[in-house]
Amino acid sequence: MAEKEPCIVEDGIVESGIEPGASGETLLVTTDSFEEYEQEMNSSVNDRQMKGSKNNRTSDTGEESLDTSCRKTNSTTPNVPDLRDFENSSLDDPEVDDVAQRLGNSRLDTNPLRCKEWLAHKKHIFILSQAGKPIYSRYSSEDKLVTVMGVMQALVSFVQVGNDMIKSVHAGDTNFVFFVNGPLILVAVSKTQESVSQLTLQLMYVYNQIVSVLTQSQLNKVYEQRRSFDLRRLLTGSERLIDHLLNFMDREPAFFLGAIKCLPLAPAMRSSITQTIIQTCGKIKNLVFAILLANNQLVTLVRMNKFCLHSVDLHLIQNLVDGSESLKTAESWTPICLPRFNQNGYMHSHVSYLAEDCQACLLLLTVDRDVFFILSEAKQKIVEKLRRTNCLEAINESMNKPSITTADIGLSEMRHVLYKCKSTAQFWSPGFQPPYITEEEIERLLGLYQGLHHKLHNTSRPLKLIFQQLEKETMLAWVTASFELYVTFEPLVTKPDAIEAINKLMKWIKKEEERLFILNSPTF
Repeated sequence: MAEKEPCIVEDGIVESGIEPGASGETLLVTTDSFEEYEQEMNSSVNDRQMKGSKNNRTSDTGEESLDTSCRKTNSTTPNVPDLRDFENSSLDDPEVDDVAQRLGNSRLDTNPLRCKEWLAHKKHIFILSQAGKPIYSRYSSEDKLVTVMGVMQALVSFVQVGNDMIKSVHAGDTNFVFFVNGPLILVAVSKTQESVSQLTLQLMYVYNQIVSVLTQSQLNKVYEQRRSFDLRRLLTGSERLIDHLLNFMDREPAFFLGAIKCLPLAPAMRSSITQTIIQTCGKIKNLVFAILLANNQLVTLVRMNKFCLHSVDLHLIQNLVDGSESLKTAESWTPICLPRFNQNGYMHSHVSYLAEDCQACLLLLTVDRDVFFILSEAKQKIVEKLRRTNCLEAINESMNKPSITTADIGLSEMRHVLYKCKSTAQFWSPGFQPPYITEEEIERLLGLYQGLHHKLHNTSRPLKLIFQQLEKETMLAWVTASFELYVTFEPLVTKPDAIEAINKLMKWIKKEEERLFILNSPTF
């Protein structure tokens, strides 16, 4: 079947009043991160224009900035090796060899630009400093890409001279997307179908991942003291979190939806878990958040009154948990900066899995650095109470139970769906079913969803409702003030049948909403 142009459906779909997951209470900041980042990009350009042309930039990757405001010196500046230290090192240098092993290269002996395997990757991510210092490359040693990153820095500097900021460059089927924030430049080079805004969103997540390790104030400080600072020394060991985050975003719709998925649980059982945490931790001073995660899904979140967590920060917490195998073996006391909560300070997090027979992860976040043993004791009490009330068994059952599919619901013509409730920043999706069972097909499906998301949120011509018939499937996307819906149907489904199926789906989600969503906002 030939692909048809998308058309806007004018007639209504869902009966009024059916908005599954809606709640007047919310435990997450509900600002749409996608639209918020668009505003942030525009404000960054305006800030750059306000500064005028007083900053004289250089494209030399090895020299200090000519701007005297960036020439501050400090006797306590860390003694970090310069890039030339790596360039002049012997290949037997263990420090160079460690970099090679991390990136899966053979002792850095291959030029990535001449490697077919490296060039074949659909999406590359690069991080460099405003001085052109290489910091990170997704698939290769950044040391072998000094020239490439120097060109990227020169492009940014050239546009900055005109008091503007480069956003993207398009060449054939390749998009070069730039995100400049503070002292860092992040670049995505992509041959995927992702839009510039979606790639920018991913770069912002990567930037926030760096801030979560260093804090914004520390990041700014090191570059104020030395513009040619090599940030890799401070990020040693954190590259795996960036690697994991990029892979996480490629397979998880939560990021472009700006929402969190909850672990399905009976309302009474979720309430019992939440009340156990409140009763145990309610009197612990300076405890700000208690978060329980299982299978990258939220079981419950308890917060200090007057404080809320942003979905971006919770995504970074999920990435920390899912990307750190070491956390499974022992209790951990981990400093973490939550950029949307406070980008200039750390919170201290007690991280531990509930038990050997229940692999759900509990995080207790506090501003007090001296309460590890108090939180450790509280965690043990929580586990004991959850075991007595059979909550651990309920969590395990939900974690191990196969995800319900649209076929299980009785919607044979519907293959898959993403439903996001805006008021709670939570989403639900069923399990994948044929033909979306291979990694390639799942990746293709998520790409289709991203394409629909871009059309709905396109700032120049946003759409509200799309019905699109493709060669292998029919897609429908709908955005309202209350929710977003993305549905995949069999290719020959008619519009009336699609509308009828969506009505059935929404009624089912509404019936199950207390099990699929967290509808209250518990506090200590």
